[in-house]
Amino acid sequence: MAERGLLLGIDIGTSSSKGVLVTSRGEILARASRSHETSYPHPGWVEHDAETVWWQDFLALCRELVAAADGRPLAGLAVSGIGPVLLPADAGGRPLRPAILYGVDTRAHREIEELTEEFGAEAILERAGTALSSQAVGPKWRWLARHEPEVFERARLFLMASSYLVHRLTGEYVLDHHSASQCDPMYDLRAGEWATDWAGRVAPGIELPRLVWPTEVAGTVTAAAAAETGLPQGLPVTGGTVDAWAEAASVGVSDPGDTMVMYGTTMFLVQVLADPRPHTGLWTTCGAFPGTYSLAAGMATSGAITDWLRKLVGGDFAELVRQAAAVPAGSRGLLLLPYFAGERTPLFDPDARGVIAGLTTGHGLGELYRAALEGIAYGVRHNLEAMHASGGEARRLVAVGGGTQGGLWTQIVSDVTGSEQQVPAETIGAAYGDALLAAVATGAEPGSWNPVATTVRPDSTRAAVYEEFYAHYRALYPATRDTAHFLAAQQQAADRTGAS
Repeated sequence: MAERGLLLGIDIGTSSSKGVLVTSRGEILARASRSHETSYPHPGWVEHDAETVWWQDFLALCRELVAAADGRPLAGLAVSGIGPVLLPADAGGRPLRPAILYGVDTRAHREIEELTEEFGAEAILERAGTALSSQAVGPKWRWLARHEPEVFERARLFLMASSYLVHRLTGEYVLDHHSASQCDPMYDLRAGEWATDWAGRVAPGIELPRLVWPTEVAGTVTAAAAAETGLPQGLPVTGGTVDAWAEAASVGVSDPGDTMVMYGTTMFLVQVLADPRPHTGLWTTCGAFPGTYSLAAGMATSGAITDWLRKLVGGDFAELVRQAAAVPAGSRGLLLLPYFAGERTPLFDPDARGVIAGLTTGHGLGELYRAALEGIAYGVRHNLEAMHASGGEARRLVAVGGGTQGGLWTQIVSDVTGSEQQVPAETIGAAYGDALLAAVATGAEPGSWNPVATTVRPDSTRAAVYEEFYAHYRALYPATRDTAHFLAAQQQAADRTGAS
């Protein structure tokens, strides 16, 4: 394939942003990253400032990567970011307050219940594809109208991390179909368009953005943006999308049955579907590519638990993994529920809490660390079973993210689920997927950018052990739920007292 110019991909994450410069054949020429702060102004609130976090990160990464091009021509740019989020803006696209982040921001619990009652749980599931939860954008609009009416009255547009960058770069007010399909209950999943009647009731007076696909060119870099960023004026910019779907694209998760398992601070799964398969415990959305849909699942914590353990003992991951690898399957009689920050799918229980069952003074750090990895693996299996119950079929699992390093965690997940996992050669993540989407949007044929490097296969002996443990894992949550909810209420009361 002839070289068509270089491609830029930039992703805005929860705690850091990353970018890559690649050729049209997928060869990475340069990488860049930048850390940033996430704001937690009140219990249950999680926010980003669009200017100081999203735009400043983008500028820093963009300038570094453009310099690395060393004069070679650029063919296209794609961006992704955390989502779904709500950034209310005035008619000129200027933010009116910090962005309210995705499902980790749980402030709109009252509005979730209110909108579910107003539209009907079954009607929302049928039309929007997903039950309302803290992940949905609609309840956050209703929260804004109730609690910050002066902001709501001035709001005319709404943006997400990717669409904010697209707007700053091109002047176009767009949102990709996938991101829109997470604006429940404002998007009609089966019709593939805004549910304007419901959107008008949820966010009256708000202009809905033009819908595009992540593989479409949404606009080109303006003269003003070129002067500020160092990008060439007229550079094509795609519609952008949510980071997890860009990451799925980066590892070839594009055909029905392909399933990405993302090992990170949280565990996230994306399975490609040929048609919608709504499930009360999962998110059903549009896919990143036209004509596809997705089942998505997200655990509230995964790597966050292993990092908590590491910080607690002052060790390093290599030593923890070494000790855990020496412990047999089942962690010598330990069982962990990984609900340390509540749980998203398939429980949708923000008041679930972590449990370590079977602990004795005979257990050590290796057993604790392995129990954490096993508990997360049980959660992955729980979500895969929910996907299967919805009619999805995980024909191919692809493992991505920092947690794939070292091999122990991925091996445990394969042993628990009984499934093979492919690990690709490049696991840089969403930014690499952005570059691939830019390649498609600008007419390149990227083919297989990211071949499989290794395949993790389940061990039948360990799988037999985990089968019994998994049954007790599933029983442990309902057995401890009332106590967990009581303790969560005590924690929330203590947080309110501390905040006052």
